[in-house]
Amino acid sequence: MTMLSSASYSIADLAKKLNLPISTVCFHVNILRKAGFVNVTVKRNTRGNAKLISRQLDSFTVNFLVDNYQTENKHFAMEIPIGSFTDAKVEAGCGMANEYGIIVADDTPGVFFSPERYTAQILWLSKGYVEYRLPNYMLKDKQLHSVKFSMELCSEAPNYRNDWESDITFWINGKEVATYVSPGDFGGRRGRLNPDWWSDFSTQYGIMKSVTITPEYVALDDTPVSTQNIQKLKLQEGDYITFRIGIKEDAKHQGGMNLFGERFGDYAQGIVYAADYN
Repeated sequence: MTMLSSASYSIADLAKKLNLPISTVCFHVNILRKAGFVNVTVKRNTRGNAKLISRQLDSFTVNFLVDNYQTENKHFAMEIPIGSFTDAKVEAGCGMANEYGIIVADDTPGVFFSPERYTAQILWLSKGYVEYRLPNYMLKDKQLHSVKFSMELCSEAPNYRNDWESDITFWINGKEVATYVSPGDFGGRRGRLNPDWWSDFSTQYGIMKSVTITPEYVALDDTPVSTQNIQKLKLQEGDYITFRIGIKEDAKHQGGMNLFGERFGDYAQGIVYAADYN
């Protein structure tokens, strides 16, 4: 809060100053906003809309009432490297790259099963999916309030095309839970984190999207889209959760997908897997 005493900062500025992932800063800023400690305003700039964070309260008092004590909610989060998928089905019109260059070869589906996939910082596919197995031991015997997956992604067109729509679908434990209609494969200006060797004429950045599972529903960003929930999806059963991202064979918009890691695009993260519980 001291940082906000005389100035306003964007989420990206705060993350840089605090040396924290953008997703972590977003999570805590949202808590402070709901509590009334900070203001969040939207300002338009040449790169779109930016959220500016400013302090709202100069002081507050906390009363500790033992009789009314309630267990404080806890938060868990881990970042999943985009190349750590455990299954994939892709066709030519696909590839992966890390900060040093293309991994093995472009348009070669078999590369997705190479050990070098673990270094990937961007991956793209025209058809198919990638699937991850995520540990759930930390969710066992907990009262879950939400489980959330967030990632930067966009469509996949030759080079880039800002108006190239794609239906990108998410599955959890084998069940379809949400579909995001990506408006395009974004380029025209460089992604904030892209390495120098990456071509200006290739995909540059994506949009941050989130899938949140609660005891009542599944939400895409903050909008409920499915009656699936924590119990129906069996998030606390077995040894892991499967999380799949891809393009359905019967999708209306067969526009492929780009998925960004922490060193490509605009957001310094892979897939962030988080949970609130007590």
